[in-house]
Amino acid sequence: MMDPSPANWERAVLERVALKALDEQRRARQWGALFKLLWLIFLFLVLAAWMGWIGRGDKEAAAVSGKHTAVVDLDGVIAPDGKASAHRIIKGLDRAFKDPNTKGVVLRINSPGGSPVQAGYINDEMRRLRAKYPNIPLYAVVQDLCASGGYYVAAGADRIYVDKASLVGSIGVIINSFGFTGAMEKLGIERRAYTAGENKDFLDPFAPEVPSQKEYAQKMIEQIHQQFIDVVRKGRGQRLKETPDMFSGLIWTGEKSVELGLADGFGSAESVARDVIKAEKLVEYTPEDSVFESISRRLGTSFGSAFGSAAARAAAQGVGALR
Repeated sequence: MMDPSPANWERAVLERVALKALDEQRRARQWGALFKLLWLIFLFLVLAAWMGWIGRGDKEAAAVSGKHTAVVDLDGVIAPDGKASAHRIIKGLDRAFKDPNTKGVVLRINSPGGSPVQAGYINDEMRRLRAKYPNIPLYAVVQDLCASGGYYVAAGADRIYVDKASLVGSIGVIINSFGFTGAMEKLGIERRAYTAGENKDFLDPFAPEVPSQKEYAQKMIEQIHQQFIDVVRKGRGQRLKETPDMFSGLIWTGEKSVELGLADGFGSAESVARDVIKAEKLVEYTPEDSVFESISRRLGTSFGSAFGSAAARAAAQGVGALR
């Protein structure tokens, strides 16, 4: 029979408490070991993605997939940090042309335009690849929209195919800005900017418009516009049926673009692969985000790149944007 004395009762309680504490410590160590293992796995995956060990299989598998039509997607605003950056599109095109089983390449475009520099990089690379691989045709296939910088890119293809309701063209350049001087006066806000160089505050939206700066900006975008026109003329050649408003920034339906010689015919990626390239099987070569890039984007860890992204968007959508 258990001794009911207070000393024995307290000892029993202390023993149970001690055993419970030991059990909790054991569980805590087990959970700690599990979390450390998960973190190690996570860090390994990030490192593997960073080093390029992950994400190669799908592209390498294409080399043994038989004769096919390679597809690269240009989707969205053309900007250095986006899905439609020159680096990304050129990488996909390069892989597509290098594959010995590629019979033809389709650049599938759905873009409102963006950076003239990025569009120029892509157009130049398209011409280089066409010269290097003369037996592999490169066709641009327009989905909903191929405007401005998007069309700048498309002009580098052998042919351009559209849907009759696609929107094509907008061959022009724009600088977006605002003027806040009146609002600042009403709100009692004083602008303080100190510059070295009389034009360092070029097109400052918080300062009154300077006629000489306005004239300079107009000359600058006209120069970029002429570069755009030259690229279109070079790419389309005798097929182009120029009209007075062709390079005015207007946009046309796919049906009208074929009449004007801005496009060659109607078709989708599937129909071009089947009826033009004669290789019905489509193989995607559009580069995918690495695990590291996906995680960084979702968690928002690339804090420093946020400022670069904002600057890139300003460049693509504001100063000298092909839109």
